[in-house]
Amino acid sequence: MKPEVRIGVIDSGHGAHQRVVAGRRFFLQGEGLGEGPLKPDALGHGRAIIEAIAQRAPTAGLYLAQVFDQRGVTSAAQVSAALYWLLERDVRLINLSLGLRQDRPSLRAACAEAVARGVLLCASSPAQGEPVFPASYPGVLRITGDARCSAEQWSWLDSTQADFAACVRGSRPGPSGASLGCAALSGHIAAYLLTEPASSNQQLRQWLQAQAHYHGPERRELPCKPS
Repeated sequence: MKPEVRIGVIDSGHGAHQRVVAGRRFFLQGEGLGEGPLKPDALGHGRAIIEAIAQRAPTAGLYLAQVFDQRGVTSAAQVSAALYWLLERDVRLINLSLGLRQDRPSLRAACAEAVARGVLLCASSPAQGEPVFPASYPGVLRITGDARCSAEQWSWLDSTQADFAACVRGSRPGPSGASLGCAALSGHIAAYLLTEPASSNQQLRQWLQAQAHYHGPERRELPCKPS
């Protein structure tokens, strides 16, 4: 019997055909933060993220925290509450295909708690531009997309923007770039944990580095200037 691997996903929801073990919605209301049962995925972003993870680790148990509204907007308070809820579910890895521009104490504390418990946080980071959170917090795996990678490949970038990158192509139109690359790498990690459940986060990083198909960022050739 294969070991159980619990994967947390913080996103906009899931598709009707996708199975999650448990889920909870976190939303802002007049008097603060509210929570309740999951609602249908109004964005389709979460459906694509879950599909990318399940494609690579179909037997992993998925736990979903819904934080986006119909506009695709969330807050540090919602993401923080989602993180604590997932920690209570005893997940091993949490996929955060999202990025907030501001560093908030509540989000920083929630991520620090997850890292202290040995939970691996995989967060998307843009290939260019200003840093985002939670990807920029200590101990969080910064992940972006890499157009060089096929569905079963990833790259070890070790750059100022990201640690790793993975495939940006899904099975249908939808999210791409850092969001999908993050989900793809989370799926690869989940698949590895199904076979090596005792691996530490440091061992996971070493395995990702050793098995990376590409090393370093993509180098684009500049057009030649006439002499």
